[in-house]
Amino acid sequence: MKIFEELESEVRSYARAFPRLFCRAKGEWMYDQEGNAYLDFLAGAGTLNYGHNDEHCKAALLEYLAGDGLCHGLDLHTEAKAGFLESFRTRILEPRKLNYLVQFTGPTGTNAVEAALKVARKVTGRSNVIAFTNGFHGVSLGSLAATGNSHHRGGAGIPLAGVSRMPYDGYLGDGIDTTAYLDKMLSDASSGVDHPAAVIVETVQGEGGINAASAQWLRNLAAVCRKHEVLLIVDDIQAGCGRTGRFFSFEEAGIVPDIVTLSKSLSGFGLPLAVVLLRPELDEWKPGEHNGTFRGNNLAFVTARAALEHYWADDRFAAEVRRKGDYVAQRLEAIARDHGEGRFRARGRGLFRGLDCVSGELAGRIARAAFRRGLIIETSGADDQVIKILCPLTIRDANLARGLDILEEAVAEVVAAEDTLPEETDYFSGGWEAPLKLIVNRR
Repeated sequence: MKIFEELESEVRSYARAFPRLFCRAKGEWMYDQEGNAYLDFLAGAGTLNYGHNDEHCKAALLEYLAGDGLCHGLDLHTEAKAGFLESFRTRILEPRKLNYLVQFTGPTGTNAVEAALKVARKVTGRSNVIAFTNGFHGVSLGSLAATGNSHHRGGAGIPLAGVSRMPYDGYLGDGIDTTAYLDKMLSDASSGVDHPAAVIVETVQGEGGINAASAQWLRNLAAVCRKHEVLLIVDDIQAGCGRTGRFFSFEEAGIVPDIVTLSKSLSGFGLPLAVVLLRPELDEWKPGEHNGTFRGNNLAFVTARAALEHYWADDRFAAEVRRKGDYVAQRLEAIARDHGEGRFRARGRGLFRGLDCVSGELAGRIARAAFRRGLIIETSGADDQVIKILCPLTIRDANLARGLDILEEAVAEVVAAEDTLPEETDYFSGGWEAPLKLIVNRR
């Protein structure tokens, strides 16, 4: 571990929460150098919806590499790209009657957001964008301006401009439709909000604390955008590719965004790939006006196609995600009821779930206690107060149950310690360095 301390930047984050040397992974399992097994409820922050080393994607990738297929191709026409585009059209766009063009951006989600914001401003001739409280859209400067989290915004080094912030669904309390507030602000020439090019929204805010917008709120938001001739951008980078129980997270609401950003699990294998989907009439780009050296990741095209062909040939996979999501919701509600005493609340949609612990300190202790038991799980929210469940969508039922058992054991341990120990006692000091005596059995 010494090499990381000596040579790697202090900006690293996940490695601090899970300080082990990992060397192998399969499905929902990760293994460290000592052979300890961990259930992965982080899944690359939503990048590994099909688990580690998915067999279908891996077989396609190995065959492609063995045949000396192009690995890097800028934006040249390649067989791998053609195969991905055809599968995306037949498996995803056509069954949903969606008419989008596909723009390949730089390989990260934040670059897809940058491109989406840029083309919205280009098409409309307006500069302002509406984003929402607790939203997270990336950490490059354009997308960071639309991100709400002060920790990330603090790293910018310059003022972040061009974005007006509005309250997300539920931000002002139950029963308050914040889209009505947005409508009023856009209708009043003296509101101080410049007429925007676009509204950008996550249907479920992942980094913001697993805040799930209702279908009605999303429909109302789409109506407000249409009324004021504002483009609607859905950031589906973490919530998309099946995470909520549909390929696109906005399907349940029955809306059709003008622009969609996708990344994370799009490649199906953890390989970098990001795209912008946009209505054809919005495609006003000039050649090379938004580009990037690695926008032609042919290896990712190959694995993405394999994932689409296997998992999205019909609705069976999505139905399984919804079934598992219902089970997780029931378990989290039971944990909140049995251990909460007002401390916990379950939230989320599909297999995009969270346990709101109200306190970031409490959530952190639970995550550390879970890790000591062999469960990798992270926190999110403004104060890191939400335990965030992002297990692979392909997880086996028994392992899903085992992971939730570990989470419940961790909750019980922390609640008991909090209820019995003096406030000044740091029960978990040095917890990361404690031997892992309660590791789940390997398969």
